[in-house]
Formats: sequence, C-alpha cells, structure tokens
Amino acid sequence: MQLRSLGIYNTEVLSAIERTPREAFVPAAIRHQAYENKALPIGLEQTISQPFVVALMTQALDINERDKVLEIGTGSGYQATVLSHLCRRVYTIERHRPLLEMAERRFEELKVRNITAIAADGMKGWPEQAPFNRIMLTAAATHSPPQELLNQLGDGGILVTPVQLNTGEQVLRRYRKESDDTFAIKDLCDVRFVPLLPNVVTRNTYTEGQLREVQS
Repeated sequence: MQLRSLGIYNTEVLSAIERTPREAFVPAAIRHQAYENKALPIGLEQTISQPFVVALMTQALDINERDKVLEIGTGSGYQATVLSHLCRRVYTIERHRPLLEMAERRFEELKVRNITAIAADGMKGWPEQAPFNRIMLTAAATHSPPQELLNQLGDGGILVTPVQLNTGEQVLRRYRKESDDTFAIKDLCDVRFVPLLPNVVTRNTYTEGQLREVQS
C-alpha cells in the first residue's frame, strides 16, 4: 500500500515485491529494518536499495514473462529475485565475490531457479548471452551507460540506470532503443547509488573483518 501511494501502479511489480522476503537479503543485525523504505548496508560499502527505488526501476523496465534481463550489480540478490518473478531469465553480474556467493545461496534457499550469476566486470556486460530485452544497472554510471551495455540491448529494448551528472547529483534514467544508435531517454527521479566501477574484486583483497561484516 505504501508503494502504491508513492506511484507504483504496476500490479505485477507489486506482486513480485510482495513475494520476495526482503528480510532474507539483509544482515541479521538490521533485519528489523528490512521493510522500512530506505537503503540498508549489506557490507563491503554496498547497499540494498529502498523498496520504492527497487519498485520504480522494475516498473520502468516494463518487463514481460518472455524477456531476458541483464542486471549489473547483484549485491544482496534482492533486485534480481524481484526481477525473476517477472521474466523468463535473469543474468546478473557482481564484482564482489563474497556478495555474489551469498546471493547465490539465497537464490538456492528461496528455490529461485531462473537466475544465472557470475563474478565479472559489469561494465563489459555479458556479450555471450546478448542481446537482452532489458538491462538494469544498480550502480551509477558516469554521464551515460557504458557503450558495451547499450550495444547488448536488443531492438526495442529498455535500459534503466542511475546516472552521475556533472553537478555531482544522480538521476534515474531510462533508455529505450529505437535503432542501432538512437535511444529515447527519459529522466525518472533523483537517486543516490554507489558508483559503477570496472574490474573484479577478488576475495583475497578483503580483510577478515570485512568478510565478517558481510556474513553478519
């Protein structure tokens, strides 16, 4: 009801969020805050987005059950699970291996079978699985999405991403592919996301304390 009051009108999106237990995707110490409409830390300086932003980004993708969706930034796995209830298959990329491994355990525990996840550089996308009907970035691109991701979007496809502006502010932006080099662009709202960064961070770069932070 709160999401409806904030402008989320797509009943399938609302149902997908209702079916996804957000408490399963946050650390135990803050599980009591799982259904508050705010972003929460999940370790390694990453967050799980507030429910309204998850719902808005999902609604903006305009997904149907036949779609093949690419998500950049698996994080806790919450957004990927919401997407999984709406489309044929989700391909999700995470640069932090500990987060990816925990997300995969959650997918298994919740018996979500249509998500494929890898540790890789999300800025390069997943060319072996392209084209995608829909692409979502859960980290802020600088000025515009990486060209490699736009290239992996199928005809008529939609990409939704937070974008870092020259002013330092961020806006949630939707790109609809009209031809190989033409996109219809729409700004949705102001947001605040962690930046989109290249390369894969290996497990060996984390301290023991950081790993305990994620696991807790």
